Amino acid sequence: QVQLVESGGGLVQVGGSLRLSCAASGSIFSFNAMGWYRQAPGKPRELVASITQYGRTNYADSVKGRFTVSRDNAKNTGYLQMNSLKPEDTAVYYCNVIPPRSASWGQGTQVTVSS
Repeated sequence: QVQLVESGGGLVQVGGSLRLSCAASGSIFSFNAMGWYRQAPGKPRELVASITQYGRTNYADSVKGRFTVSRDNAKNTGYLQMNSLKPEDTAVYYCNVIPPRSASWGQGTQVTVSS
């Protein structure tokens, strides 16, 4: 089973930026759409951004215009550039394919936006 490792999270002030990375142990992203998900305390996990194997992107309304998803199939890595961060973006961020594979969830990376 392909393993996914997220990194790049941290503590940032309102309006700041972070770039998350998702490293896959295999070439999973070459043949599947990839998604960035997040889960805030007490809330269900939600899909916030996705990119198909052909490069087509889609975003949740809450992050549209602020987040940019990309991928490098040669490096088996996905990215999420997050700009103009808001306190409501605070969550653990995960990557996975779409639909997600339960066995591939990683530990996620914590993003905390302070006001």
